[in-house]
Amino acid sequence: MKPETLETVRKVHGIFKTRGLTLSAAESCTGGLVSLYLTAPAGASAFFSAGVVCYSVDAKKTILGIPEETVSAYGVVSEETAREMAERVRVIARTDYSVSSTGNLGPEALEGREKGLVYIAAAGDGKTVAQELRLHGDRDGNREETALSALRLLIELVEGEP
Repeated sequence: MKPETLETVRKVHGIFKTRGLTLSAAESCTGGLVSLYLTAPAGASAFFSAGVVCYSVDAKKTILGIPEETVSAYGVVSEETAREMAERVRVIARTDYSVSSTGNLGPEALEGREKGLVYIAAAGDGKTVAQELRLHGDRDGNREETALSALRLLIELVEGEP
């Protein structure tokens, strides 16, 4: 894990442990990397409840309950889907906060959307925030950048900054 990623993960650990908050994750394009990062340092069981990888459209619909209307209207690579993923995993896992990722890491266009277009979201405390990322690295680099960005967005939400 890169030093800046480890620093961000440790900050999440500190915030969630100190405040007694719980966390869940719904991941698509990151394929579980957010959950891996969170559980790499010891002590994540104090706050991290669940991580769900819903890679396919069907999994997003059946496991998370993303409505067909959302997928039809906006696609899975969309801010709306990222928001719904975060909101729904938070409810399912019964956590205070959640984070999500969905996007196209390539190598080809998906739903007519270019490689590197990613959406992340964080939900909790009655709010859901989302962010669009346009990444230009390779597949692994884009996955790492997405996971790190999602954790940073989560920190901003919990700290009341977005």
